[in-house]
Amino acid sequence: MIRYRKLGRVELNVTDLSRARDYYENVAGLQYVDTGRDGEVRLRCDHEHHSMTLHAAPEAGLRCAGFMLEDMAQFEPLIERLERAGVPVHETDAATCAARGQQRAIRIFEPLVGATLEFYVAAADSARPFTPTVARIQRLGHVVFNTPDAAQAVAFWRDVLNFSESDSVGEFITFMRCWPNPWHHGVGIAQFERRCLHHVNYMVTEIDDIGRALSRLKRAGSDVVFGPGRHPASDSVFLYFLDPDGLTMEYSFGMEAFPEAFPRAPRRIAPSPTALDYWSSTRDPRCFTGAGANSPLSPASIEEKA
Repeated sequence: MIRYRKLGRVELNVTDLSRARDYYENVAGLQYVDTGRDGEVRLRCDHEHHSMTLHAAPEAGLRCAGFMLEDMAQFEPLIERLERAGVPVHETDAATCAARGQQRAIRIFEPLVGATLEFYVAAADSARPFTPTVARIQRLGHVVFNTPDAAQAVAFWRDVLNFSESDSVGEFITFMRCWPNPWHHGVGIAQFERRCLHHVNYMVTEIDDIGRALSRLKRAGSDVVFGPGRHPASDSVFLYFLDPDGLTMEYSFGMEAFPEAFPRAPRRIAPSPTALDYWSSTRDPRCFTGAGANSPLSPASIEEKA
């Protein structure tokens, strides 16, 4: 069985790199790490080497989602499953791994969600202290994908990648854990007309972080598009907002944690006006719609770009 530690990092394409860096540092609360050889900007929101990479691109969207494996022994069963499923696996070169604070990394193109995925083990010396700034972020929480092939994608993530289902809201969205990570979901897969980013989540330390964020985002002119509210599935208090390119980000506080042994069964929550929010806040139509495209990396170009 493939074992994960967590969702470790996301890469975003942004249309104005300087503007995006300023926003994610001074409004969202991430910390600058370094600038890569191709001008990409790496930031972090916890003690890991980095949590987010920003790439300049003509169109904004999700470029890559990276999942941290429990240890090096997980590569063999993961690669075996991917090859059996007919998914090409691309090894990342040692120099690139070193720049990213990784011992080893592989990448695939997942066609059902239409995005590049990375699986890696962090280098032993890559962690460092993290001091929160405007937001007391604890960790990168989860990433949710929009796709017209949600049911098939859920089956792939469950049966090939070994993620565990936690809950679903009708046929609209399924929440999955990076097993055996305890948090209710590290990934969500949502039914939508096209393949694009649904949102990226940051888990914060206290509920006061949600209230302070609401005021800070308004002062910065960053549109709040859903919340504050509380999700029935995960029991998280949430606040969704748009980055400068219109991509949806989320702060959340609190989340159900699952034991590795004898977890409860997944629930199917019936769609209703309060299925996504106990508090019945109004959702802006721009929320969760991606505002751009997923990774421009085609299956043939992943190896070159890795």
